[in-house]
Amino acid sequence: MDWKTLYKDCILSAEEAVEAVESGNRLFLTGNVSVPYKLLDALVKRAPKLEDVEICQALTVGAPAYVGAEMEGHLRVNTMFISGNIRSAVQSGRADFTPVLLSEFPLLFKDGHLPLDVALIHVSLPDEHGFCSLGVEVGLTKTPAESAKIIIAEINEQMPRTLGDAFLHVSRLNYIVPVDYTIAEMAMSEGESSPAIEKMAAYIADLIPDGATMQMGIGAVPDAVLKYLYDKKDLGVHTELFSDGVIDLVEAGVLTNAAKTLHQGKIVAGFVLGSKRLYNWVNDNPLIEMRRTEYVNDPFVIAQNEKMVAINSAIEIDLTGQVCADSIGPKLYSGVGGQLDFIYGASRSKGGVPIIALPSDTTTRSGKRFSRITSMLKQGAGVVTTRNHVRYVVTEYGVADLYGKTIRQRAQSLIEIAHPDFRADLKKEAHALNYF
Repeated sequence: MDWKTLYKDCILSAEEAVEAVESGNRLFLTGNVSVPYKLLDALVKRAPKLEDVEICQALTVGAPAYVGAEMEGHLRVNTMFISGNIRSAVQSGRADFTPVLLSEFPLLFKDGHLPLDVALIHVSLPDEHGFCSLGVEVGLTKTPAESAKIIIAEINEQMPRTLGDAFLHVSRLNYIVPVDYTIAEMAMSEGESSPAIEKMAAYIADLIPDGATMQMGIGAVPDAVLKYLYDKKDLGVHTELFSDGVIDLVEAGVLTNAAKTLHQGKIVAGFVLGSKRLYNWVNDNPLIEMRRTEYVNDPFVIAQNEKMVAINSAIEIDLTGQVCADSIGPKLYSGVGGQLDFIYGASRSKGGVPIIALPSDTTTRSGKRFSRITSMLKQGAGVVTTRNHVRYVVTEYGVADLYGKTIRQRAQSLIEIAHPDFRADLKKEAHALNYF
């Protein structure tokens, strides 16, 4: 049977397709801006007829109806990264969180730790050979989809066709739901820029050598750094995700990927987040090579890129160099994501530059100010990057290089880049802890 006949035979409405989901099933939900909204809406409507369905996911963008209180006992999310739309559900106990390195996320399903009954995915129209592209979200989706017993796919006329290890053949899809809606747009930075962020971005740009290969994590700082790189030469990208700023660097002749020591000439990524301009740009673009996250984020793959630069953010860092990026004290906030994958990979790269960047202070909604460089992490805080892995720490007050430094030297260096209003107290606390 040819693929076109298979395609027609598998077409159902979203409501019909989710009838394949049964009580007690474990589902995989494609995330980021590739959430299959029609299927998810249909699943929420079907939920009262279901019991104990587990939805495994990473970051998702969109309405959180599927983690609402009325879903309790019917649908329960198990997320490996806490996105804003489900944060309150996790913190209140209505949803679960499983800590895992992003490089190992797909392997939980492939290796049978979390066997999957159903995968809900979102793909492009098939090409002339019957292959659909996973489009804007390849890295976290391809392996789990292949590991599921049943694949239910939204095939969207507006999903870009990205290249690389991005394809599933129509014959692998059990049920197909044709859709036609725009892919969600999302700014990569979590907040507006500020003078502090601009200063940090300029410091980080000074650490990036010509010919570097870069990773950019989620946040305002990595996004801002791109604006300071136009005097660089032959930069490259190997990253879990990228956004619109990459386009301008390519068009300016700065980001050529010519000096990369792995996948020379290619931008390698797992997924993209951005605007319609970005989605149009990645469509059928041979410059872009999308790959599975267990490859993109593997520290031993990352390290093969010489001059690998990893830029990641943090919630707080203590005077010994412990980095918290996933919680506020014991309150779960996000997840490890790809931070440790890339920090360790960059540290093992020849000429690598692993960077943690954070503003020196923060103000709570109640108006209380805190230093984000602290003598000790908050009780219950999670350590994402250990003091053994950290190297460069950047605030708006400068750069601290902690590699090979004693605790005393680290404390001194970090206090120097803390906000001036907190330095005296930090010195007193360091003395009390016998760091000085």
